[in-house]
Amino acid sequence: MADLATVAPAFVEMAHRIVWASVATVDPQGRPRSRVLHPLWTWDGTALTGVIATGPTRVKRAHLERTPFVSINYWSPDQDTCSAECRTSWILDDEGRQAVWQAFAEAPAPVGYDPAIIPDWAGGALSPAFAGLRLEPWRVRVFPGTVLLGQGGDVLSW
Repeated sequence: MADLATVAPAFVEMAHRIVWASVATVDPQGRPRSRVLHPLWTWDGTALTGVIATGPTRVKRAHLERTPFVSINYWSPDQDTCSAECRTSWILDDEGRQAVWQAFAEAPAPVGYDPAIIPDWAGGALSPAFAGLRLEPWRVRVFPGTVLLGQGGDVLSW
């Protein structure tokens, strides 16, 4: 196991390069359900945190109300994968939603984008269809495809 200071920068680089991730929640009956989402990660030298701009749908809210944890997995065609197991919390206050909106609007491509392109969010950050989901990982893994293909590299886990 590596320390977070070693793993986090490699994780953020790979996650932001791949952009889209499969995010799994658990329903009230204990069954997994996954969807494709677009997390934005921040490494400040001490803590790794993430946010997802998403709709606070009835299904997502019910899942995270019962079990506030998600499993996030990124995969690219060159076999690079990285994952994060996270505790979540909703960002539903006006100031928090505006901060999430701005974070995505100001982030560099390919992870940054204008959230207004989502039709349900045409009303902006204060639209009832828009919320943020805060991610606090307890486990992170970076698995370069070169390792899988026998071309060298290191699998990093925290």
